[in-house]
Amino acid sequence: MILEEQKDPMGWAIADYYRNGVAGRLRVFSSMFDEDEMPVEELFRTLDEMPEVERTAIALARGRVLDVGAGSGCHSLALQEKGLIVTAVEISPRSVDVMKKRGVADARLINLYDKELAEKFDTILMLMNGTGIIGRLSNMTTFFARIDELLADGGQLLIDSSDLIYLYENEDGSVDIDLNGDYYGEVDFMMQYKNMKGASFDWLYVDFETLSNYACKNGFKAELMAEGEHYDYLARIVRK
Repeated sequence: MILEEQKDPMGWAIADYYRNGVAGRLRVFSSMFDEDEMPVEELFRTLDEMPEVERTAIALARGRVLDVGAGSGCHSLALQEKGLIVTAVEISPRSVDVMKKRGVADARLINLYDKELAEKFDTILMLMNGTGIIGRLSNMTTFFARIDELLADGGQLLIDSSDLIYLYENEDGSVDIDLNGDYYGEVDFMMQYKNMKGASFDWLYVDFETLSNYACKNGFKAELMAEGEHYDYLARIVRK
């Protein structure tokens, strides 16, 4: 799926910020949480401004890199400064246009699952809650099959996420989760920028143990590489 230009609020916010140095409110809605706002300027952060989890991923990246969900291209640009060859992919037309203008050498408007993306990569990079693109736990097998197609021999997937368990913890340490319901990290979001509303989409936050178990079931192994201050972490995933 590629986003239609008139249903791409994040892309328009990124384009406005690139052009004007300022953007309006990028509002985020969910059936599970109160309305929130994404600071657009954070999508343009430099390497020094990135959190430790992301800086660790940039340091670990090697060889030919695929940057998935590249946004404004901040990670791709940091990797290029390291001298790496980077392919940045996005489903947002406006974001791809901004990446090209910012100097990302190979920015493509293409979905991760599009078979036209057929090269092999030494590093696949998925940051800013990279597991979100998976959508739901039920998509894990399809996701890992695609990663297997794209990884070169000896390649690695560097992916970050957060464990939302803290949202359900009580003061006494107990947790209010319906064990018979959906996984607590499966979230729906919708974004709005000015008067433009995007379509609702599934987004997955996954704890490291669950991610590791799914990786193992699908022929991979996961290693915890870094932990942030807000239940976030970076995992490196390689074939067994």
